[in-house]
Amino acid sequence: MNENFPEIPLAAWKPTKNTLHLYCQIVGKIRLGLHPKLNHWWHVPLYVTPRGLSTHTIPCRYGSFEIEFDLREHKLVIRTGDGRIENFALYDGLSVADFYHSVMANLSKLGIVATIRPTPYEAPSTTPFPEDTANCSYDREFIEKAHRTLLTVDRIFNEFRGRFLGKSTPVHMFWHSFDLALTRFSGKRVTVREEANQVEREAYSHEVTSFGFWFGDDNVPDPAFYSYTAPEPLGLADEPLSPAAATWQEANGSHLALLMYDDVRMSKAPDDDVLNFLESAYQAGARRSGWNMDEFVAGVR
Repeated sequence: MNENFPEIPLAAWKPTKNTLHLYCQIVGKIRLGLHPKLNHWWHVPLYVTPRGLSTHTIPCRYGSFEIEFDLREHKLVIRTGDGRIENFALYDGLSVADFYHSVMANLSKLGIVATIRPTPYEAPSTTPFPEDTANCSYDREFIEKAHRTLLTVDRIFNEFRGRFLGKSTPVHMFWHSFDLALTRFSGKRVTVREEANQVEREAYSHEVTSFGFWFGDDNVPDPAFYSYTAPEPLGLADEPLSPAAATWQEANGSHLALLMYDDVRMSKAPDDDVLNFLESAYQAGARRSGWNMDEFVAGVR
């Protein structure tokens, strides 16, 4: 079996996945609060690194610093631009409350003041971070499998990103939904629905096709690759997808293109299957929305 696509069923590590998700929300909110604002919330996500997940450099009035989840040595590391380092261990039994207090204490040691709204956002818990002692699972085996999976998906998504000449996000991990995502823009501004919240108004101010991977949730309880186009054009779900295992699924009145991770794992050419899925989903949304597709094709390098 391809070790780049380890078996990682949601049911087997859900408590650990939920705890890591909440850890990431705390760190992500620190980046949100201190990093200069960027369009479409690009100042918010985390990024996959060879060692885990990182904020990358956060420039702020306290200087520059980075927070990284080292998922190989299982510790949270804070590095400053002047060379100082603080860290603490990640282990089974470390509650979200303890993690929150440790992060804030270590930032304080470095002279960094971070004030966040200490409540989860669209997460598997509603308990304020400083009070959450229930989420405290940290299974090293599954943490390392999750990291290996994210490294693989990040690599494939970056290859796909390089095929597009138009405006595109980096490959980044949104901590609110805990998914690794990439978005392409047609360049067309659109009217956001009236009932949209602040997050949606900024994220979907322009026509997009988004692609992503997540480890599963209550609606899709298994790891999967996905894509959607917003606003959704008529007839999107009538477009063909590749490979044959990919399907359209209705979700909240719109459609998601889905390719289950386990179907990819069992493939003889998993990278090709993911790339073909991403391309077919892009072609579906771009054709139906009338994008100038020839303008966005990257040349041979």
